[in-house]
Amino acid sequence: MVEKTQRSEDSEVQTEMSPGLTQSVPGHIQSAVETPDAGEPGASPTPAAVDEGAPSAIPPDELERLHGDLVSALKTVFDPEIPVDIYELGLIYKIDVDDDRNIGIEMTLTAPGCPVAGEMPGWVENAVASVPGVGQVDVKLVFEPPWDMSRMSDEARLALNMF
Repeated sequence: MVEKTQRSEDSEVQTEMSPGLTQSVPGHIQSAVETPDAGEPGASPTPAAVDEGAPSAIPPDELERLHGDLVSALKTVFDPEIPVDIYELGLIYKIDVDDDRNIGIEMTLTAPGCPVAGEMPGWVENAVASVPGVGQVDVKLVFEPPWDMSRMSDEARLALNMF
């Protein structure tokens, strides 16, 4: 279970949220399948800064619903060479939702020379833009940290007989 940390002036309160959902800044979602801990291979080099004074304009229950809708949309995009969706493959490194419901996605590819490298970010943008209530969608292709098979979910491993 991933935890959400709410910060106040004198304390931190952790509450449980759905798997794969963290809120680094109120109103912002960061998601990745089985994100590695700091220092492990594939871990993000530096965490995003937290603006402790920024209240979220999106209620938590709506943010939770929106996250589910975004993940569902991402699960409609497949790497054409692998019969598993990009979310379960662990290609989505970050989902960021701002207070105006604009969506920022950081994603990678299974290999930098992937034949659909020029097309897949557009597929992701179209899928996410189809979610009701989202604003503008910005998809960034990143290669740090590099993708490896440890980022795949159990569902993806099962589909690919990799147990």
